[in-house]
Amino acid sequence: MSTENVELIETGRLSDELETLIDIGKALTSHLALEDVYRVVMEKVGNLLRPQAWSLLIVDEETRELCFEIVVSPSAERLAGSRLQPGEGIAGWVAEYAVPLLIPDINQEPRFSRRLDAKIGFATHSIVCVPLISNNRIIGVIQLLNGVGQGQFTEQDQRILATIADFTAIAIENSRLHQRVRDLTITDDLTGLYNTRHFQTLCEYEIERASRYGNELSMVFLDLDHFKLVNDNYGHLTGSRLLKEVGQLFQKVIRVVDYAGRYGGDEFVFLLPSTSKKGALAMANNLLEKLRSTEFFSDCQQPIRVTASVGVATYPTNAYCLQDLIKLSDEAMYEVKRSRRNGVQSA
Repeated sequence: MSTENVELIETGRLSDELETLIDIGKALTSHLALEDVYRVVMEKVGNLLRPQAWSLLIVDEETRELCFEIVVSPSAERLAGSRLQPGEGIAGWVAEYAVPLLIPDINQEPRFSRRLDAKIGFATHSIVCVPLISNNRIIGVIQLLNGVGQGQFTEQDQRILATIADFTAIAIENSRLHQRVRDLTITDDLTGLYNTRHFQTLCEYEIERASRYGNELSMVFLDLDHFKLVNDNYGHLTGSRLLKEVGQLFQKVIRVVDYAGRYGGDEFVFLLPSTSKKGALAMANNLLEKLRSTEFFSDCQQPIRVTASVGVATYPTNAYCLQDLIKLSDEAMYEVKRSRRNGVQSA
């Protein structure tokens, strides 16, 4: 091959590399969802470096395991949900030490783990793996297997991949930050449930949808019984922690289609789309039973018994507009609070 042809090939490769970095840079500045960031990286890495298989793995903050977020491989489906233990294999080593690795022949590499190859029936010959680093913190790795055509990866491949990884790490963190900021605008920072303002927006949407399609819509108001005594007896730190734990409990109990919000203080409200009064009462009693049976403790490990007064109202059975739905469920809750507490009342 002539020198001129070689130069043309290299010029074309550099042009492709520049285009790839520009596209990933656009993803960085566009506040894309994480799935969109992953998709852009997936397309560009595959087009530019053309590995036989490759994957993007993200560090689980709690377990430090590596989770397969993207897998491009003939055996991709069999890798779905797989994880690498901290330090396992080449990817695990790169994530642990934040050092890129170029392995021309895995037969000469003791750090290589054959567990996943055996699981999915894949034959790895060469690897290039680089860390995703953001703010001096490892958030994942990109790993390429078996360079197509050339057989082995080169140092130039590693350099290109490392540059892509730098852009990708920033894009991922940017997307995460954007999501966290969005979450802060719609959720209560203590309980993690929707705040009053956003919950009101959801209510307006769901009441309009229920009216349009002729569906029922139920609301559940819940007020913790004697919560002031918790603050008086154990302090506000215990009270705040208890509210957080109650909010986490509610998130686990409600259905995926339901909405839960903190209405203020120790009051909580739930919106149940396409739910009759009977269904709402069953859900309310289930919430109350979960509260009764859950063990809560003060900071000095004294048990705290938590119960609540709960009110239920249903559109259009009890109310014909959102304001009446809120008013009637709230009044039903206060009826329980005035009469007996630790119970459920329907409007």
